[in-house]
This record gives sequence, structure tokens and C-alpha cells, in this order.
Amino acid sequence: MGRLSLRNPLATPEQIAESPSQRQGMSAKYEASMRSYGCHLIQASGTILCLPQLVMATAQVLLQRFYYLASIQDFPLRGIVLGTLFLACKTEENPQTIRNIINVVDIVVKRDRGYPEVVTDGYDSEYYELKNEMVIGEMQVLRRLAFNVQVELPYGLLANYLRSLELTDQERVPQLAWNYVNDLLRTPVYVCFQPETIACGAIFLAARECRVGLPTSPPWWAVFDANAEDVVQVAKAIRALQARKVPHIMPLSARELKMHGEGVLDEHVAQMRKEMRDKLDAEMKFASQEKNVDEGDGGGKRSQAEHVDDGAQPKSRRGARDSTSRDHNRRRHTSSRSRDTRHSSYRPH
Repeated sequence: MGRLSLRNPLATPEQIAESPSQRQGMSAKYEASMRSYGCHLIQASGTILCLPQLVMATAQVLLQRFYYLASIQDFPLRGIVLGTLFLACKTEENPQTIRNIINVVDIVVKRDRGYPEVVTDGYDSEYYELKNEMVIGEMQVLRRLAFNVQVELPYGLLANYLRSLELTDQERVPQLAWNYVNDLLRTPVYVCFQPETIACGAIFLAARECRVGLPTSPPWWAVFDANAEDVVQVAKAIRALQARKVPHIMPLSARELKMHGEGVLDEHVAQMRKEMRDKLDAEMKFASQEKNVDEGDGGGKRSQAEHVDDGAQPKSRRGARDSTSRDHNRRRHTSSRSRDTRHSSYRPH
């Protein structure tokens, strides 16, 4: 019986050499772009939701692990992005509602594609389709990872290593190393190396960029249980990421993957962009016309009511005066009759 370990599970050399997506015909370069774009969606959505960096980093590591066990063709990117972000919010004890996550991820995708940034209605078919993708994505991630969602991140180690190397007073090294650790989330590095190696690789490249010397006797990386060759590999991964540009139009569903294979995805996105903008313009124009009509009818009704009131007011006052005058005359006549009857004498017949 194997021992329970809290260390990050790493991909095997066979999985790294040929992932499930590559076995189904996807090129390694395009798969790297797909993974990177998925991590971009998680990071951008988490930033809008004001999530802690630990939540966003955990979701990205889970996504990278998942695609070493399943292919993008079988489980498209959007559902896994929604599922891993939803799962990471729960594992890191920062829960978010399903609707918030769906709306924010959808807005980020629309922003990247140039669509109007309109929030989906919570009762239309598009929302329920995204909700089903999220639930299925979370279930598949848990199933493929055998419910092992433990993620150890290098942020705490990085801070301790910088303090031990007396680099905290440097102007640029700490921030640069921190940025590199975040950038590496878009690469498979977190599935290939343990956190101490990742932290050492970020410090190595940051110190080299800032031309800051590091101890060599004994080697500083050996003190932190890292291997020199692995540290260099992490630094190379950062360099490769900086040189790669990821397009903002990537297939997110099974239908879009098919369009990408046929070479019509960009055309479909451009057509959808035009249709959505035209629809939004028509809705705004209709709403503006309705507002003008309502304001016009309201003004006419008010003026008509005011005219009727102005005409009726003198008549009512005249009627009140006439009624008062009649009552006064009636009381005076009654009073005079009473006075005559009181002063008259009884005359028997």
C-alpha cells in the first residue's frame, strides 16, 4: 500500500513526450497554445472576480494536470476552464456562485473576440449550456485526477529563498521572480517539476536579468534541494513563453474544434461578431424609440389632464358659491317664517 504524499504529482516522461491530445493528431505547438489560453481565461476571470492568486494558480495547475490524462478533443477547453476554476474556489475555501463564474468567463471570451460584452441571461439556452459544461468539466477533472486535487505552490518557498539569499532589498529581483512564477502557470512546468525547483528557476533568471551575483560555494540551488539542470530547464521555459504569442481566438467547444480543423473558425468568429453587434445596435435603437414614445405620451396625457383641471376648477368654484348662496337664502327664509310664527297670536275660529 502506497504512502499518502502531499507532494505534487508529476507527469511521467511518456506523458510529457506524447500527451493524449498529440496522440489524437494535435501538434505540440498548438496544444501548448491551447493550454496557455485556458490559463489566460482562468487568470483574467479570477482577477475580475477578485479571487486570491492561490485560487487562480490552483485552477491552472489542475488544468495542466488534466490534459496529461485526457485530450482536448474529447474534453474541450471551455468546460475544463469552468470546471477547474469552480473546483479551485471550493478547495481553496473561496466559494463563488456558478452564475458569477459563468458570466465572467463568458465576458472574457467575448472581450478577446471583440464581441459586445453582454452578460448572458440566466434563463436562456446559452447559460444552461455553459452550466452543463461546467458541471461535466468539474466531474471529469475529479474523476481523471482520482480526486487528488492537492496543489503545492512555490510562493511561500520563493519568499523564503529570497530572504535567505538576501535579495529582498534588491530593487527588481523579487518582483521579477514573482512574475516569472506566475507566468510559468501557463506552461507544463508545474506538472514536470516540484515547487522548490520552480522557485529556484525564477530566482536564477531574475538575478541573471538584473545582473546580481548568487553564491556558488556551496551552490545556492543545492541548499534548496534543487538540481542545477532542472533549474536551467525552468529558466528556458520562461524564455520560451516570452517568445511565444498566443492568439485570442482559440476553439473552446467541440463545434469550434471542428471549425478549426476545417479552417473556418476565424471566419465564423468574424461573422458572429458582426451579427452580435448588429443585434445590439438594433436593440438599443428600439429601446431608444420606445423611451421617446413613452415620454411623448406621458407629456400629452399630463398636459391634457392639466387642461381639464384648469377648466373644471372655476366651474366647481362657481357651483360652490351658488350652493352656498342658496343655502344662506333658505336659512334666512326659514328664520323669517319662524319669527313670524313666534310673534303671532292665537286666534280661535
